[in-house]
Amino acid sequence: MFEYSPSGSHQRTGRLTAGTALVNAWVEELAEDAEGLPGGDGEQAGEQDGGLIDHIRALEELKAAAAAAQARATAVFDASQRRKQAEAGVLREELGRGVASQIALARRESSNRGGRLLGFAKVLTSEMPCTLQALTLGRISEWRATLLVRETACLSLEDRRRVDEEVAGDPDVLESLGDRQVIARARAAAYRLDPQAAVKRAAKAESERFVSCRPAPDTMTYLTGLLPVAQGVGVYAALSREADRLRASGDGRGRGQIMADTLVERVTGQSEAGGMKVEVQLVMSDRTLLGGDSEPALVPGYGPVPAQWARDLVRGRRREQGASNTGRHAESGRKTKRNRQDERWIRRLYAEPDTGQLVAMDSRSRLFPPSLGRFIAARDQTCRMPWCGAPIRHLDHIRPHQDGGPTSLVNGQGLCEACNQAKEAPDWKARTVGSSRQPGLHIVETTTPTGHTYRSTAPPLPGARAVAAARDGAGTGTGTGVGDGAGTGTGRSIVRRNTAGQTPRVSACVPGRLHSGPDPGGVMDPRDGRRGAGSIPAAVPKRDPTVRPARPESRR
Repeated sequence: MFEYSPSGSHQRTGRLTAGTALVNAWVEELAEDAEGLPGGDGEQAGEQDGGLIDHIRALEELKAAAAAAQARATAVFDASQRRKQAEAGVLREELGRGVASQIALARRESSNRGGRLLGFAKVLTSEMPCTLQALTLGRISEWRATLLVRETACLSLEDRRRVDEEVAGDPDVLESLGDRQVIARARAAAYRLDPQAAVKRAAKAESERFVSCRPAPDTMTYLTGLLPVAQGVGVYAALSREADRLRASGDGRGRGQIMADTLVERVTGQSEAGGMKVEVQLVMSDRTLLGGDSEPALVPGYGPVPAQWARDLVRGRRREQGASNTGRHAESGRKTKRNRQDERWIRRLYAEPDTGQLVAMDSRSRLFPPSLGRFIAARDQTCRMPWCGAPIRHLDHIRPHQDGGPTSLVNGQGLCEACNQAKEAPDWKARTVGSSRQPGLHIVETTTPTGHTYRSTAPPLPGARAVAAARDGAGTGTGTGVGDGAGTGTGRSIVRRNTAGQTPRVSACVPGRLHSGPDPGGVMDPRDGRRGAGSIPAAVPKRDPTVRPARPESRR
């Protein structure tokens, strides 16, 4: 999905060329050495085990030394980039913009992680010489060096160096410490030197409280909250008391199930967790929706979900199954309220027959219209910057609008806030490129100020392989295309479901035909940016205007 091309500028610095060649030689030697490991050629078990342990230890020390070298190179690169930006007239408060993202791309990490790695490298190389030396010698791991940097973050430069010398001054002692011992010694030394540092650290930590949501296996999700200890313990205690009370009254659910349901009910104000009024987007092929195919569907921002799970969600079965499986309210005497209808509609999008990529949509406005924004979010799923994977927050013009870039599906990409801001730094460039192997794929090539290029390809949607296999035949669905005239293409359904009560019957869209009613979130006409005839069956209830799906903020 991601491709990388090195810069052609290495020849200007023989030192970098020599270093890169040496590392490449090590990589090749290690790859060849993998087949010649002791005991790998059928020798009697146990004869070479000691040699294998020595080999593992040596590689671990090599990893640590490489991490130290990476930190030094990172700090030097940051200083060089800041000098170049200052010479180019960049404002002082914006110096260093985009550096963390370049580090992240080089290390195949997200922009957020790149920022932390940059901060770690700058502190390690300029303020903690003993820790850097221990890492260079392979006596500690990069993680333990990170712990020492983290635990001294609230200290002055002078106190930080004292803690560094006290804890890491003797590599033999430092090498014998585990993670918890490193943390304990660093904290004790920091508190002894500056008792107020603990207060400042607690205040800083409290200011960084947050709530996050990330995918979990089996169509579940992790909802995580980082809270001050008193609040976190209080929330957990309240959920525990409610679980104990309901189980004592005969509720058949498990304790953990009650705590989870109570959390949802109290946060959302719903009378029961299963009555959530929320819009869930599904991207699924016609074969999965209507034909019983086993091809997975897609929840944007989550990933693939089983075909039967998606069909059950569309038909309104998930809630009833969940209630019966957990014994929800079976014996507690609580009644389920179902005062509102589910809202469910099917919007048809169309894919390019050879690749399964969604076809183009246009708008003449600078800002991406809501329907086009949803289209881009459905295609890209997460931030398009290589190795990022953060949720989409901004809709970005690949070719800037001020340079004549259109507001279109092809010229649009979804980015997180950090990656979009990095892209605005001087000398960053981006463009769409084609693929000779698979024409029609949406590929974005990003070039950093150093001349390195990285490519990102939009992930395949459900049905892409089947579309490619059927491109010479009739296909699995036909319909009116988006463009200047009528066309045909393999159908793709985006199913949006508002789960809030009893499920009405929904008549499915007929492949190859647009229904006559207006589509409130309809497809944009690429000629004038207006919404055309939609694809909502007459049997589907109108959308509740009070329920508005979240959409990415539109930026350049």
